[in-house]
Amino acid sequence: MAQRENSDYLTTKMALIQSVRGFTPIIGEDTFLAENATIVGDVVMGKGCSVWFNAVLRGDVNSIRIGDNVNIQDGSILHTLYQKSTIEIGDNVSVGHNVVIHGAKICDYALIGMGAVVLDHVVVGEGAIVAAGSVVLTGTQIEPNSIYAGAPARFIKKVDPEQSREMNFRIAHNYRMYASWFKDESSEIDNP
Repeated sequence: MAQRENSDYLTTKMALIQSVRGFTPIIGEDTFLAENATIVGDVVMGKGCSVWFNAVLRGDVNSIRIGDNVNIQDGSILHTLYQKSTIEIGDNVSVGHNVVIHGAKICDYALIGMGAVVLDHVVVGEGAIVAAGSVVLTGTQIEPNSIYAGAPARFIKKVDPEQSREMNFRIAHNYRMYASWFKDESSEIDNP
């Protein structure tokens, strides 16, 4: 195992956090923001969250509210419609790589798969899974503990609520662990 060689690098780089229209993002405690993440405007995040590399949370035209233990993975974009749609994300939610969420509500323990697009006024129910690459059309109501997939996304099947909750909780908490690797300068990195 090799020690991190340049720990100063981590402490001198910061995410872009910017006020817009008098709104300044509020970031919860114990939250990891990758150095090139962008969080602007009316964004309020809970505790224990992580916003990964190249992710953009644009609360410039309307509000974005994010619960506790949420991970917004690399390259994802969250945005809204001016005076028409907001984003609400519950607790223990995972937003996969390169996801677009535009003015939707994502309930607790949901998983949005890599490359999915979730459009305005969508509600993703508790424990639901949106499969990778899916396009969830405007106004779709995704039932709790169900899987939706495709373009446009359609109901695939119900999932056991306990299993869904456990899986999504585990993923969300794994991302807390990954974030700790970046925040803890004394962490070791495994060499392959």
